[in-house]
Amino acid sequence: MPKTPPTRPELRLVPGDAEIYDLMRTPETTTERVKRLQLEARALAVEQVEALERVLLDASRMAKEIADGGDAYPVGARELAGRLSADLPAKAETLKAIVSRIL
Repeated sequence: MPKTPPTRPELRLVPGDAEIYDLMRTPETTTERVKRLQLEARALAVEQVEALERVLLDASRMAKEIADGGDAYPVGARELAGRLSADLPAKAETLKAIVSRIL
């Protein structure tokens, strides 16, 4: 009688950040789920607005460099960059104020 090779167990690696479902917890009601998803959506929206604020400040710094770059940059580009470097920080502050009101 030929020997059959032993079968290997099916093992899977689970990432460390995987969610573990609590079997003792009662299922979420539709209302609870809607509230949780709304909170998650608001949190993501705030994160995106904060990211935009950082990008505006970075763009302002870059515009300042171009405005102060001298003859290496075309005159129109320097003038536009100068206006942007003055305007963008105020826009970023406005975004920060709007986000701080909803937190």
